[in-house]
Amino acid sequence: MVRRFRFKRSVISNVEGESGATALIVRTKRPFLKWAGGKTGLIFAIRELLPAGARRLIEPFVGSGAAALNLGYKKNILADANRDLIDLYRELKSAGDEFTGECEALFTGKNNCADAFYALRDEFNRTRDRRRRACLFVYLNRHGYNGLCRYNADGGFNVPFGRYTAPHLPREALRAFHVLLQRCQLRHADFRGVLAEAGEGDFVYCDPPYVPISATAHFTAYAKAGFGPQDQRDLAVCCYEAARRGATVVLSNHDTPETRVLYADADERRELLVARRISCDGANRVKARELLVVYRPPA
Repeated sequence: MVRRFRFKRSVISNVEGESGATALIVRTKRPFLKWAGGKTGLIFAIRELLPAGARRLIEPFVGSGAAALNLGYKKNILADANRDLIDLYRELKSAGDEFTGECEALFTGKNNCADAFYALRDEFNRTRDRRRRACLFVYLNRHGYNGLCRYNADGGFNVPFGRYTAPHLPREALRAFHVLLQRCQLRHADFRGVLAEAGEGDFVYCDPPYVPISATAHFTAYAKAGFGPQDQRDLAVCCYEAARRGATVVLSNHDTPETRVLYADADERRELLVARRISCDGANRVKARELLVVYRPPA
């Protein structure tokens, strides 16, 4: 089944109609990390697919954590193949405001220049101190070009300087994420092992590196091992098998002929038009066609 949807970014407020009744429009919470392909704009579409009675959220590709932050589950497994990301979340979970203060020390005017950025990027690539590396990851995310997270073949972070006027540390967003993390198990893990745990009572949301929409649009260097066609095929199989064990699985990806074949066994496909925020030409950013794919447990 294919259904077509168009979603606009929500504005959150209390709206009073002519009758005087007040309707609450739920505000989406923004994560503290900038993230290519972040899912804040899809939260309402994902919410429509939440199964009744699900007790736990599983995210094998947690990224910025926008889904977990907004879906409100009391139990969460948040996993990712990017060790730096999971180590950052571990430090924020355990240290909270102390960790945020250490990050804030990097957000000074003298560090908002190319020379300082590249020096701190080199330090990030050299250090093995987990706390320091986590703080530097936050700095690089907010000062680097478009919030990208990208590594070279040797595993070195290689995003260039972003040239922003005054990057700021989002303290309140960090605090909100710290609160969320107290309800989360964190895993640095491959999606295959994480999905193998999913079963009855679980809602799984998968936001993998997307299938490229053109020969020049590959973005597989988010983690050193990359994410290729066989990974995409394995993911589709793992999602199908998790649903057979009783989980409800939702997966997002580009809408391409390849993904239509990949997800031929899905119970539902929803077509979306989503604004692209990561681009080298801000004036010409266009909406891209995406799919939300649903695998449901057997009736």
